Amino acid sequence: MATETYTLNNGYEMPKVGLGVYKITDEQMPTAVDSAIKAGYRAFDTAYLYKNEVSLGQAIKESDIDRESLFITSKLWNSHQGYESAKEHFYQSLEDLGLDYLDLYLIHWPCEADDLFIKSYKALEELYKEGKVKAIGVANFKPHHLDKLMAETEIVPAVNQIEVHPFFNQAETQAYCDEHDIIVTAWMPLMRDGGLLNQDTIVNIAKKYDKTPAQVVLRWHLAHNRVVIPKSKSPEHINQNFDIFDFELTEDEVNDIDVLNKDDRQGYDPDDVDMNTLK
Repeated sequence: MATETYTLNNGYEMPKVGLGVYKITDEQMPTAVDSAIKAGYRAFDTAYLYKNEVSLGQAIKESDIDRESLFITSKLWNSHQGYESAKEHFYQSLEDLGLDYLDLYLIHWPCEADDLFIKSYKALEELYKEGKVKAIGVANFKPHHLDKLMAETEIVPAVNQIEVHPFFNQAETQAYCDEHDIIVTAWMPLMRDGGLLNQDTIVNIAKKYDKTPAQVVLRWHLAHNRVVIPKSKSPEHINQNFDIFDFELTEDEVNDIDVLNKDDRQGYDPDDVDMNTLK
C-alpha cells in the first residue's frame, strides 16, 4: 500500500502518519525504525532536543530504503535561534542525520520574548531557496505568533506542529492554519495518560470498527486533515498506529469526539517558553 500523503502549500508531499522518535534511545532506535518501515511508515520526526538524530540517521541508512521515499523532519532548538545560529545548527542536524537534505525543518518554539524567531525563520527561508530543505515551518506557534511571522517574512509556513488531542483540540489554531493553508501536525496525538483512551465515546467507536481506542483517535486527527506522529518503541504499537487506513469515522463520530474537548493542555504554553525554559 502506498503511503497516504497531504500536499503541502508548496506542492511537496508529506505522509499523513509518521513515527515520532522523542525519547527513543540510541539502543531502541534500530528496532523502532525497522518495525516502522516494515509497517509502512516513511516519515520520521526528530529534533536536536531529542539527542537521537545520529542513531535515527544510522537506522535509516541501514534500512536500505530509497532516500526519495522518506520524509525526515527535524527542528531548531530554542537556544539556537538567530539567523547565523539557525543555519549552523541546521547543518549540524543534517550532518548528524547523515543526509544531504531535510524534507522539513521547523522552529521548535516561538520564544517570542527573545525576539529571534523572525531572524531564525529568514535563515530557514534561505536554506529552502538553496534546496537544502524541501519545506519549512514552525512548531508550537499560536495564531498571534503566525501573524507576526507572516507579516515579516516571505514564505508561509508549510506546517505548524502543535500539541493537539481530543481533550485539547486547538480549534482556534486549527482554523487559523486551515485558513492559511498550513498543515497541522499533532504532537502528543494520543495524549499522555489522562484517561483519553478509556473514554466511553472513544471505546464504543473502537468496538464498532474492531479497532483500538488509539486507532480511533488517530483516525479522528486524519478527519481534521492533520498529520500524526505518534511515538512508540513497541513494534506492536508501531504497527497498530499505522493500521488506520482501512476505516473512516462518520461525521457524527468526529463531532462526538470533538465535544470531548476540555482545553486540557499537557505541555508548555508557548507564550511561557523562552530560550532558557527547556533544556
